[in-house]
Amino acid sequence: MKTNLSALHQLDWMDKKTRAVFIQLTLYNPSIQLLTAVTLLAEFLPTGGIYTTARFEPINFYTFTSILQLVCTIFYIFFIIYFMIIEIQLIFELRLKYFHQFWSIIQLGIIGCSWGSIGVYFWRFQETNRISQLFEQTNGYIYINLQLAVYVNDILTFLLGYCCFFSTIKCLQLLRFNQQISLFADTLKYCAKALISFSIMFAIVFISFLCLFYLLFASKLSSCSSLLTTAQMLFEMTLMKFDASQIMEADAFLGPFCFALFMFLVVFVCLSMFLSILNDSFRHAKDNQEEDQIILSFMLKKFLRWTGNVIDWNDNVIHFYGYLGLKKPSESEIQEEKDSRMRSQYFHPIDNFRDRIDQLLEAFDKIYVDQQAELSRLERAGV
Repeated sequence: MKTNLSALHQLDWMDKKTRAVFIQLTLYNPSIQLLTAVTLLAEFLPTGGIYTTARFEPINFYTFTSILQLVCTIFYIFFIIYFMIIEIQLIFELRLKYFHQFWSIIQLGIIGCSWGSIGVYFWRFQETNRISQLFEQTNGYIYINLQLAVYVNDILTFLLGYCCFFSTIKCLQLLRFNQQISLFADTLKYCAKALISFSIMFAIVFISFLCLFYLLFASKLSSCSSLLTTAQMLFEMTLMKFDASQIMEADAFLGPFCFALFMFLVVFVCLSMFLSILNDSFRHAKDNQEEDQIILSFMLKKFLRWTGNVIDWNDNVIHFYGYLGLKKPSESEIQEEKDSRMRSQYFHPIDNFRDRIDQLLEAFDKIYVDQQAELSRLERAGV
């Protein structure tokens, strides 16, 4: 490689007007069936320096390494088809109201990312066949450009990542019977409009400070050299993880003044408003919380009654309720359950009087029938 670069330099392929040199390699590891696309970049800066970067992107085109993965993928596709049919029916029933529901958007995200992943996977499979045929024809003696394959593989990774993200959020809906989870969801529901209004106001204030710090300290602080780094610095100041001595050293008056103004308006005022919105919504959600966990409590109560010989209504059961986030049973409910179990195990004698009389009459009938049969046998015997 060094010889080739020297030859290119001698041929004036690289001169004073050259701004960047790209070196692309393709590596293949046959033991683990792994391809690696390597990109080396040397950028010549106007100031005379050289900025170098290196990027290594391994690619494994063999997705299914076992039969189990293939079977799980097929089951996943069938589940996606099933959920898609359900969502289509809901769209026809609810129409525009369907898109006003948060969980509907999450479900559409899961379905969209899943089908997108399937489509991109077939695209990557086609690209894999093209690279394999080219590699077989040339025996690996020519350069094979893997940029398109890397691009397709990155898209597939992004879609799978978003699919996992939406699926994890979907798990919160399955835990809606838990008291804490339902309270969290109700809090976000009540404060949604207030948070949108607050976000607009906070964005205006934050952008104003972003412009202020960037214009004042762009030439004095490396953390304010660009809008992105300045925004990162302001977020660190909001989280109280910033060294204020840098701003004070940058300017004796403007540094402390801007820092104090930002801390007062953003940290104390805006964050206090944000916490107040959440606190008010939390109190409102707690006062108007629906007893969704009653279903799970009822199921657990029936289970405990069914396993009455093993599990008793003691402190362990109460702690078990608290662990699940359910409403703990009161003393009256515990006593009522004990009385119910007691009544199911013990009966009053009057309640069993009819059954006892029936059993007595059946015994008399059996004795009478047996005696008649014995007399008939003796008469036939001539006794």
